[in-house]
Amino acid sequence: MSATHRVLVTDTLADSGLAILRAASDVDLDYRAGLKGNELLQAVSKSDALITRSGTAVTRELVNAGRRLRIVGRAGVGLDNVDVDACTERGILVINAPTANILSATEHTMAMLLALCRNIPAADASVKRGEWVRSKFMGFELSGKTLGIIGLGRIGTRVTTRARAFGMHVIAYDPYIAPTVGEKVGAEMVSLDELLAQADVITVHTPLTDETRGMLGAAEIAKMKNGAIALNIARGGIWEEPALADALKSGKIGGGAIDVYEEEPPAKDNPLLRLDNVILSPHIGANTIEAQDRVAVQTAEMVVDALRGSIFVSAVNLPFEGLADADAAPLIDLAEKVGLFTAQITSSPVTRAAVELWGIDERLLKIMSVASLKGLLTPRLA
Repeated sequence: MSATHRVLVTDTLADSGLAILRAASDVDLDYRAGLKGNELLQAVSKSDALITRSGTAVTRELVNAGRRLRIVGRAGVGLDNVDVDACTERGILVINAPTANILSATEHTMAMLLALCRNIPAADASVKRGEWVRSKFMGFELSGKTLGIIGLGRIGTRVTTRARAFGMHVIAYDPYIAPTVGEKVGAEMVSLDELLAQADVITVHTPLTDETRGMLGAAEIAKMKNGAIALNIARGGIWEEPALADALKSGKIGGGAIDVYEEEPPAKDNPLLRLDNVILSPHIGANTIEAQDRVAVQTAEMVVDALRGSIFVSAVNLPFEGLADADAAPLIDLAEKVGLFTAQITSSPVTRAAVELWGIDERLLKIMSVASLKGLLTPRLA
């Protein structure tokens, strides 16, 4: 069978995922990690699908250059580098792999917290310098402390179970899930202000969206306990870095563990790089052999299935053709928010959902129904 679908891969992908693409008889693989500029624009213009990680910015310009482009596969969770709106307007499906790195990100969160509370990086460096000064590295126990989790989704729930195993009391803030989710994993659901005031350790596990960008700034930090610990293993920009750095300098925040940054790599003058009470890692929350294999396999399989018109499990957008006009977008967004709201006020299991619409243009009926169901089910499937 001759190849009919050209798949362009522009970032490093694990061999397990490449093997799936190479084995598909109807896929012509174009694997060029690091492709940039005009070469990238030319290559995407000849491709039916694009697979990338965080190294390629899928901008509106790139999307518009993809005359044949039908699918963008993000090998990972975050979509900061993908213009989803531009893809939706062009009828291009966006797929990601939201479950592939859950365990790795969860374990990295706990590793960073433990390393911070026991001063492990500094102690390691001290011993390697030939020193033996134990008194410098007084730590603190996790048992009996209160952990505040912002975002009780796939990673947040798993961090909860591990933190409770260390004897921590867990409180959580997430306006998009039902209270029963917290009850099931042993997290007390509270407001954001309550979490800030009560938590000894605060960790965020949300995507970076217009709503979460800068959600933890100077005003929120002022509400925190003096000496509390701040973690960010989610996305750079959720904590406002200047405000976070100032709080770490003053001691308002006692220590920090950061894996993600507003600018990556961080600029040399980033104040976080010069602080002794913060430990840093270079966005490696998902960097395990197992996670990278899962990311590659899941993304490759879903892209092939989508190209073939088969069932796949993780679409980010709803790219219905012919709906690029300005009137459609707010209605679709509203339908999804109605679904999310329904999920929040419904505590019993959902066995059936009926969507009723009045006065809606007939061409929008299907997509608005799908959007509302997406909103209803997303918190439960998380």
